[in-house]
Amino acid sequence: MVSIDALRAHLLAARLAGPVRTPREAGLRSYRLFAARDPRVTLGITPAREWSERDIMALMAAKCGVSADPGHVQGVDAIDPERTVRALDAFAGRLRQVARSRGAVQLGTGHPHRLLGFYAALAEALSAAGCRVLTPARGRRVDIASRFGVRACGLDYVQGVALVREPGARGGVGGTGAHTHSPLPVRAVLESLAESGGPLPDLVIGDHGWVCGAGQLGIEAIGPADIDDPALFVGEAEGSVSVAVPLDDGARSSYYRPLTRYVLNRACLSQ
Repeated sequence: MVSIDALRAHLLAARLAGPVRTPREAGLRSYRLFAARDPRVTLGITPAREWSERDIMALMAAKCGVSADPGHVQGVDAIDPERTVRALDAFAGRLRQVARSRGAVQLGTGHPHRLLGFYAALAEALSAAGCRVLTPARGRRVDIASRFGVRACGLDYVQGVALVREPGARGGVGGTGAHTHSPLPVRAVLESLAESGGPLPDLVIGDHGWVCGAGQLGIEAIGPADIDDPALFVGEAEGSVSVAVPLDDGARSSYYRPLTRYVLNRACLSQ
């Protein structure tokens, strides 16, 4: 069991919160691009209202604890660990509710090199609690745009967690997938479920486009987000995303293990 005090100390020591590795410049660039509705940062969300760069900065200050000073244009920015803890509690609450109802869940990540272990532990615990962990559309092609052109990726699963692989990438439990912000993988998954007549997920758990893409289509979605991922927090503010957890999403995978233990304990899913 990880206490709140121990979790808070870990968040700061691992720089998952407090002064984080994601620079202020990266956050400001994303706020500017989101205000322009650039699909690279909207991640599948279509905002219900207009958001200026100042609006997004104010929202991120409220949701994450980043600086609200428009004069702070470079250097270190920060996430308030108290906001992270509160969001993890809300995240755990949604896990507890879906486990109690033995609902269907879909897990997916665009950060497999960092967060695969976190989601895999959730998938295992939810399955043990009687939830149906969905794994549709394995092998389906997903064409994802990048600055190098279109990547023809394939959907795959590792320990119940969906990800995309580029052609020729190594599979299996030991192999990880490609980094992506795209909402296209979750759209392919939901399309496959609709085509087969299978149940749609009661809850999608993931990051980037997995959360925003599902939330935009009316599927409840929760997940972590960094200070340069304003789309999840805009979605939360507008009601299309249930929980966005502010934290550095690019740290070593081992740094997320205490968060896993904390969340599973709070959700009454510890094994």
